[in-house]
Amino acid sequence: MNETTRQRLMSVSTATLCTALFKRGLHHQFIQDVRPLNTSLPNMVGEAFTLRYMPAREDLNTIEVFKDRAHPQRKAVEECPPGAVFVIDSRKDARAASAGGILVSRLMKRGVAGVVTDGGFRDSPEIAKLPFPAYHRQPSAPTNLTVHQAIDINVPIGCGDAPVFPGDVIVGDAEGVVVIPKHLANEIAAEATEMTVFEDFVQEKVLEGRSILGLYPPTDEQSRVDFAAWRKSMGR
Repeated sequence: MNETTRQRLMSVSTATLCTALFKRGLHHQFIQDVRPLNTSLPNMVGEAFTLRYMPAREDLNTIEVFKDRAHPQRKAVEECPPGAVFVIDSRKDARAASAGGILVSRLMKRGVAGVVTDGGFRDSPEIAKLPFPAYHRQPSAPTNLTVHQAIDINVPIGCGDAPVFPGDVIVGDAEGVVVIPKHLANEIAAEATEMTVFEDFVQEKVLEGRSILGLYPPTDEQSRVDFAAWRKSMGR
């Protein structure tokens, strides 16, 4: 991902990105039922680095497994590249935590761009205070070992019904998280930026009392003329 694309994605909404993806026939790129713990942070943008959980088998998933430095969860936390988004497939199961405050803090200190799970986080009140984007389904106090068994690092996963391939571009805002296929990231970012400029114009006119008919979409020629003039005056 080039820096221009990154900066563009920092300034557009997941809603606008979903529309741009929909135009290309991609309907299921929004990660369902995950929410930010801290809605005041800037957009989360980075390439996906993934961890996959499977249902835990009790004899293989005792507390002793964490003594192994190669344990997939611990290994993934230490290997997720700076600038990447750590995406966890917890099978949409928040009965046990995908991770907790210590591991999330470690990701933050390593320069990771954010973390997403379709399960839950323990220590969620503490995570919510960190200046670090974190998205989950709901708080979950039990250790992941009770339900989840970490099994694969940086493989294709499903997260909240969205397909996530390593290297896909992940964008999160106050509403949620969207997954952009890597090969489409540059064009989606450019299109979403243009859409945002136009929608800012439309929002301003609607708040002034203007009808959406002929304006959104701009089927009236006058709407297109007004937008061109507005854009010039705003330097956008």
